Amino acid sequence: QVQLVESGGGLVQPGGSLRLSCAASGSIFRANVMGWFRQAPGKQRELIATITSGASTNYRDSVKGRFTISRDNAKNTVYLQMNSLKPEDTAVYYCNLVPATQDYWGQGTQVTVSS
Repeated sequence: QVQLVESGGGLVQPGGSLRLSCAASGSIFRANVMGWFRQAPGKQRELIATITSGASTNYRDSVKGRFTISRDNAKNTVYLQMNSLKPEDTAVYYCNLVPATQDYWGQGTQVTVSS
């Protein structure tokens, strides 16, 4: 059974940084596009960054230039480096295939940006 487990969230001050990790059981994402999603309170979940098996990346405008997605296929892990964090980045962050597969949603990891 495939599982995606997110980690690395926490409380950080505006302007700070965090690095999120998403570990996958199995090798589902080696040939797939992977993405980071987030869901803020009262809002819909949104896709913020994607990375192909060939490491091509794409970002939502709101995070472009501040966030970096990467992957390590040998470790079945995808990362999200988040810099210059803003209060509006506060959300639960998830990883999944792109397009998202309902059965693969994990618990997510909470990121709170606050002074």
